[in-house]
Amino acid sequence: MPSFHLIRQFSSRLCAVTEDRRGSAAIQLALAMPALCLFLFGIIGVGYALWLQNALDYAVATAARCASLNGTACTGKLLDGTYAASLSGATIAASAFSYTPNLLYPTVGCGCQVSASRTMSLDVPWTNLSVTLTSQACFPPKPTTTCPVT
Repeated sequence: MPSFHLIRQFSSRLCAVTEDRRGSAAIQLALAMPALCLFLFGIIGVGYALWLQNALDYAVATAARCASLNGTACTGKLLDGTYAASLSGATIAASAFSYTPNLLYPTVGCGCQVSASRTMSLDVPWTNLSVTLTSQACFPPKPTTTCPVT
C-alpha cells in the first residue's frame, strides 16, 4: 500500500499546481510581448518611411518649381542638390537629388525636372529589409524663359 499513498500524494500536489493561477498573466504576457513589440516597431518604421517620402516629395516639388519660376536664381544649388536637400527637413544627402533641364520642353516632355532617390533600411529583427523611396517632379517654365542649364 505504500505506493498507493505516494500516487495519491503526487496527484493532490499536481491538482494544487494546476489550480494555482497566480502566474498565468505573466506567462501570457511573455508569450504575447514579442508579437506586440514587432507590430509596434513595424508601425513606427512605416510611419518614418512615410514621413521621409513626404519630405522627398515636398523637396523635389519645391526645387522644380524654383527652377521653372526663377530661372537662374537657384541653378547652382539645384545642380549639386543642396537646395532641395535643405528644403526636405530630413537628413537626406544632397547627392540623392538630381536636376534635369528639358530644353525640348514645348515639343517633348515637361520642363524643369528634379528627382530624388533614397534607400532606407527597415529595422526588423531576424531579417534585412530595405526600401528605396523615390520622388520626381516636373514643372514647365514660364513662356518667356527656359529651364536653367548651368
